Amino acid sequence: MDIKQNVPLSKYSTMRLGGNAAYLLEVSNRNDLSAAVKWAKTNNLPTIMIGSGSNIVWKDEGFPGLVLVNKFMGYQPFAEDSENYYLTIGGGENWDNAVAQSVKAGATGIEGLSLIPGTAGATPVQNVGAYGQDISQTLVSLEAYDTTTDLFVTIPNSDCGFTYRSSKFKTTDRGRFFITGITLHLMIGNPMPPFYPALANYLSERKITTHTPQVIRDAVIEIRKAKLPDPQEVANNGSFFANPIIDQGTLSQILADFPDAVYWPMEGGKTKLSAAWLVEKAGFNKGAYDPETGMGTWRNHSLVLVNEHARKTADLLKFKQKIVDGVANLTGITLVQEPELLP
Repeated sequence: MDIKQNVPLSKYSTMRLGGNAAYLLEVSNRNDLSAAVKWAKTNNLPTIMIGSGSNIVWKDEGFPGLVLVNKFMGYQPFAEDSENYYLTIGGGENWDNAVAQSVKAGATGIEGLSLIPGTAGATPVQNVGAYGQDISQTLVSLEAYDTTTDLFVTIPNSDCGFTYRSSKFKTTDRGRFFITGITLHLMIGNPMPPFYPALANYLSERKITTHTPQVIRDAVIEIRKAKLPDPQEVANNGSFFANPIIDQGTLSQILADFPDAVYWPMEGGKTKLSAAWLVEKAGFNKGAYDPETGMGTWRNHSLVLVNEHARKTADLLKFKQKIVDGVANLTGITLVQEPELLP
């Protein structure tokens, strides 16, 4: 195993901040993963697995153990019949490439998740979602290495603890399972309306009435490109805050104070409140720049925090806290960040 020492973790986060990893290793097969974890345990080192770093913020202190970079590859489709399409994807595969291949096959279920940066193995952790779809709707099961038992296990959807933008891999079992592959159940055919409002508006404005998976993917890509910066060109983690889920009482209070509030009804009487609207209401508009921290908001989307001149994660966290405090003081709502702060 080619274990590297004292590796800058800023290279393994699209925010490009953070300290060093004591050790780092790319793993692409079961034997190396198992051996690496056992080596770390023998040397009393903590271990963590990451993908491309698109949803990671590293602390300035770095990581005192072994960072494993997921390079498990593979794309295996299986058409059960003319309608049911199953897909097993290696945890280290580029997620958008996998979406593109599924769409090319005429399968629907994840085309709304187009152009989301990161790897396939990271999608269940955050229960990645966009434009009315999320990974929990199509995931059948996942394969992972259980660091507690030192065994490879298969975990069905029902045992993933999926909630809005979260799962047990982010909460109760955080750090326990290293996801090496996912299996999805897609359907051959066209996605059916009603579509997510932003997507529906895009289609309506362009008089697009044929809704194939490729048409929806192309639309989503154009919408995302117009709003979000390419992490390869601009240091960012995408949407930094999750849309708060609130009850009817909180919504009534928000609307009484702010009739222009942006929100979307959900099942069970809950409401999803726009985090972008909250951020802007608190005074952090699109294209805002904070000279104290070197951080700012993206010119086309206030929910995206961009690293313009920040040198430390502490700068990012200070800017984040300014926004959180501003929103809380104004509305009583506490925003929750989406990218993981590690370790």
